[in-house]
Amino acid sequence: MSGLLMAGTRSAGPRRLLRHLLFSEYLVLYLSVAYFAAVVPFVPQMASAEVMRNILSDMLPLLVVAIGQTFVLIVAGIDLSVTSIIAMASVAGASVMTGDGGYLAGSALAVPGAMLAMVAVGLAIGAFNGFCVTRLGMPPFIVTLTTMMFFSGAAIWFTTFHTETSSIANLPHGFVVLGQGNMGGVPNALWVVAAVGLAAHLVLARTALGRRLYACGQNRNAAAVSGVPVARVVAAAFLISGACAAVASILYTGRLQTGTPILGQTILLDVIGAVVIGGTSLFGGKGKVLWTVFGVLFLVLLDTSLKMLGMSLFSVFAIKGAVILLAAVIDAVRTRFAARL
Repeated sequence: MSGLLMAGTRSAGPRRLLRHLLFSEYLVLYLSVAYFAAVVPFVPQMASAEVMRNILSDMLPLLVVAIGQTFVLIVAGIDLSVTSIIAMASVAGASVMTGDGGYLAGSALAVPGAMLAMVAVGLAIGAFNGFCVTRLGMPPFIVTLTTMMFFSGAAIWFTTFHTETSSIANLPHGFVVLGQGNMGGVPNALWVVAAVGLAAHLVLARTALGRRLYACGQNRNAAAVSGVPVARVVAAAFLISGACAAVASILYTGRLQTGTPILGQTILLDVIGAVVIGGTSLFGGKGKVLWTVFGVLFLVLLDTSLKMLGMSLFSVFAIKGAVILLAAVIDAVRTRFAARL
């Protein structure tokens, strides 16, 4: 009898440890550290200061878009239009401030006017997505897929209308420095992303809107019965996602020094994957900004290491896709475990 009890205790230990790791908020951070330690012997350059700076540079704009996507996933939605928002905002802002015949070329208002136009584009598309989802009852996947297709094409048309080249260049230094400059040795983009991240964390953790977002994601009918204005809350999530994509567009455009209609075209998998890997549930009702930071870190580490190992682009996409699929499976398992508790 005592032997059986001891065997049961030994088997319960690993299960308890597995459950602790599975539900830990820092699971992805642990995995990031473990992965980094495992890959450094094969790619020693990963530990160099230059590569670390490149990893941070790649993380910053991606993190802003992922934060916006976190809000949408929390309400059990999805926003596929973020890449088209980045592209449309990029060419719209560039057309305002470019020295080659921009609407405010040479004016002191060129840079702030361009940034305002970029944010306005993000808010407008986000508001349209929210309207279609909440007022027309359309599925978020279909709405944001079609807006992605439309505004991707619109960005190309807009560019050809303003220039004979494939992009809008000659942007003022005051704007470019946002994406490339630094203050006190700290990249300007880091200050911007830190401000966005802190604001998003406070909204989710300390405000009535944050509580309502989680409530809508967990059970919209119950939230509505409790007096939560579900339509406005869901619309707000899409609005925030659009604004975050526009801020990311500012950082990407400043770094590239040009407004291009294909900006951000290849990062949709990374955006959604980073949020899911971080632990935000595809089923809604669960997610944190900190988790998204960990997810972006892990995905950028993975992407950088695979490229430094000399793998082909197809191999990189395949491995990243497998990792994201695994994260989705883990999310489903965690959701089932939580339902049993």
